[in-house]
Amino acid sequence: MSRNGKRRVFGAAAVGLGALGAGELIAASGGGSLIDGVSRLLVDTAPTPVVEATVAMSGEHDKETTRIGTVLGGVAAAAGLSALPERLRVPAALAAGAGVGALSLRRPSRSGSAVAGSVAAAAVLGAGLRRPPRGPGARLLWATAGAGLLAGAETLLRRADRRYRERAQRVGPMGAHQPIPDDGLGIEPGLSPLITTSTKFYVADVNSRPPRLDPEHWRLSISGMVAHSLRLSLRELAEQAEEFDAVMVCVHNTVAAGRAGNARWLGVPLTTLFDHALPETGATRLVTRASDGFTISLPLAPLRTGEWPGYLVIGMNGEPLSPEHGFPARVFVPGLYGQYTGAKWLTELELTDDSHLDYWWKRGWTSEPLWVRPQARIDVASVGSPGSGKCTVAGVAWAPPHGVAGVEIRIDETEWLPAELGAELAPAAWRRWRTVVDLPPGPHTVEARVTSRSGEVQDADVRPPYPLGPGGLHRVTVDA
Repeated sequence: MSRNGKRRVFGAAAVGLGALGAGELIAASGGGSLIDGVSRLLVDTAPTPVVEATVAMSGEHDKETTRIGTVLGGVAAAAGLSALPERLRVPAALAAGAGVGALSLRRPSRSGSAVAGSVAAAAVLGAGLRRPPRGPGARLLWATAGAGLLAGAETLLRRADRRYRERAQRVGPMGAHQPIPDDGLGIEPGLSPLITTSTKFYVADVNSRPPRLDPEHWRLSISGMVAHSLRLSLRELAEQAEEFDAVMVCVHNTVAAGRAGNARWLGVPLTTLFDHALPETGATRLVTRASDGFTISLPLAPLRTGEWPGYLVIGMNGEPLSPEHGFPARVFVPGLYGQYTGAKWLTELELTDDSHLDYWWKRGWTSEPLWVRPQARIDVASVGSPGSGKCTVAGVAWAPPHGVAGVEIRIDETEWLPAELGAELAPAAWRRWRTVVDLPPGPHTVEARVTSRSGEVQDADVRPPYPLGPGGLHRVTVDA
């Protein structure tokens, strides 16, 4: 590429950053976001291998990674416009703005301010391409202004999210606030607590930010193939709710990853809701529908009989669900991976037949719900005083819905040794464990595995999450 060509590309990229910043700031002033809307579209339409690779590489930072990728993609697209003939650059910029504006009218964004922001971004981009910045100083000015506008927009969005989070918490207590029982293992530095706090609990969904729903006007609709359609408020749901302890695990939770948490939930048994609504004979699936149109469905028969105990959850650890975790309500079936257990930010439970197609089915995942595989995680593997040879190994294990029967560890692939189990909160909850072993000097490999009460031993075969869930044992190295 010639020197002039490079200058033209860099200039268009700087203009693109400035235009994106201007559009995002206008969108954010009204609570919308161009970046979040495009990010959701990318998640929905990107090839499954690309999505899986992004999740694997970014881990718990997948949302931030997607946002950054969207910004870089927008800047690269603007740079690409410089390769067009001069007479086509401005029309192409306006067409791109129209496309983003149309996107802003679809779920989940559906934001008038985002439409206004897309118009502004297109106008700025068109003007900048018509009179491109000349010289490094002008290009730097455009880029700096764009970065500053993006930072300002992010500040506005975070401020709006914080106000909404505070409003959601003002709904009031959601649980009995009973103290968590002592499991007998006491405090072990580094060992996960029995209950995971909301702020430490993993977040996994396809949205860059949680939708904002008015708790006063929100109603849960139960519709479709039922004798009695229902519309229930948070207060009406709370009157029928009960607390239960359970671990929730993301299907992307590979060995030793942090996409698992144990909480005390408050929810209405789905059987109670079915008793009120009275499903019709032809109803075979429960579709859980979120405010952004996202759907996940579950087979109705085992939920209706209670074979799979499911809940319409409205509280977590004595408080309302946080926006990140699904406020005002979500569905949870302990023992199913979080990807299959139901949508967050619910507005509707629809009973229907087998004609419904799920979001995840279209992405290539199995249509049958995946059950959480038993897993033991090593949180602590520490040697005491130098030369003592005493090594404390501790962690958590889960095997919902049946519960943990035992945890074993082994050193350097020798025989398996039983670990001490803490008292059980509930079969569907995780269970803490600990043991102390004597190790000779030098490096050693420590492994852990769990056996469920149903007799299932943790699978040692290493597998990626897609499409049937992860497998493998947690291994750590310790120096004695």
